[in-house]
Formats: sequence, structure tokens, C-alpha cells
Amino acid sequence: MKRRFLQLFAPLLALFLTGCGYNEIQQLDEQVKATWSQVLNQYERRAELVPKLVNSVNAYMVNERTVLTEVTEARAKVGSIQISVDDLDNPELMQRFEQAQSQLSSALSRLLAVSENYPQLKADGLFRDLMTQLEGTENRIATERGRYVEAIRAYNVFIRQFPTLITAKIFGYSVKENYGVSRQEEIMRDPEVRFDVPSSAAQPAG
Repeated sequence: MKRRFLQLFAPLLALFLTGCGYNEIQQLDEQVKATWSQVLNQYERRAELVPKLVNSVNAYMVNERTVLTEVTEARAKVGSIQISVDDLDNPELMQRFEQAQSQLSSALSRLLAVSENYPQLKADGLFRDLMTQLEGTENRIATERGRYVEAIRAYNVFIRQFPTLITAKIFGYSVKENYGVSRQEEIMRDPEVRFDVPSSAAQPAG
């Protein structure tokens, strides 16, 4: 009897879940997690570049210990925060993570600005290679953050609609905070990771 009941009830349940938007909510939720995972991957890649970058400039920037210390400490703070795709609903942890990444970005910007005063450093092959890698990583971070912002927007719009909002409430799906939306213009702008060809390497005029 119980088995017969389940056989009759299962198709009705499947029809209900399909018609009420449950499957779509699941898909959009997974998309949010997937895009955030890609953001984390790129942040991790950037963090791995930082020690190499600091080592490459260490011999040249002997008078810039404060800047190097700031970068090293910011990198350590980022590494101390353990975060995953399951932490999107943890506002406190997400805020700490965002702040740490912002501090690392600021420290790297200062380091790159100071490096402009060291022509020999800018001519160093390892430094230039690391700059190329960092620029590529910053571009990927901007791209993946943009995709994450859009995934959150699509999810939030969908679960606010009727009758989907009822389904979302029943199954415990709530609006997600879009941590990148307040910085979306900055996120989508080309990163300021640039370096010029040293004057000593420039081709003579004429």
C-alpha cells in the first residue's frame, strides 16, 4: 500500500517541483556557487604570486621595507581566512574576506607604484614575468567577479518572483547579498597593473 502510494505521489511531486520553480532555483544556486568558486581560484592564484613578487623586488627596494612589510602582512591575512563556496551565507566571514582582499589589492598597488622609481628592477626579467602573470590574474579576477555579480543578480531576481518566492521560502532559499555589487564599476574596470619599458631599453630616435 505504501509503495503504491509513493508510486502515485512521486510523479505529482515532481510535477509540483518543476512547475513551482524548484529546479530552476537549484540551478541558479549552483551557478552562484560555481562562479564564486572561480573567483576564489583566481584570488588564490594571486596570493601564490605575492611571495614570488616580494622576493623578486627585495634586492632592489632596500629602502622600501615598509611597503614590502605591508604586502607580506596583507598576504598573510588573506591566507589566514579559510573560506569556501558554502560560506556565501556567512556575512561576517564574507566581510572579513572582502576586507582582506581589498587590503592586499591596496598594498600591491603601492608596491607597483614604488617600483616605478627603480629602473633596474623594471628591467629585471623575473619581475617583468611576474608583472605579466599578475596582470593576467587581475584581469581574470575582474572577469570572474563580474560573472559572480551577474549570477547573484539572476538568482535574487528569480526567487523574488511569484510563485517562486513561495517555493523558495518553503525550501529555505533566501536572497543572497551581492558582495561585489557596490564595487561593480571598479571590478569591471581594467586593473591598474601596468609597467613601462625602461628608458635604457628604449630604441634610439631617428
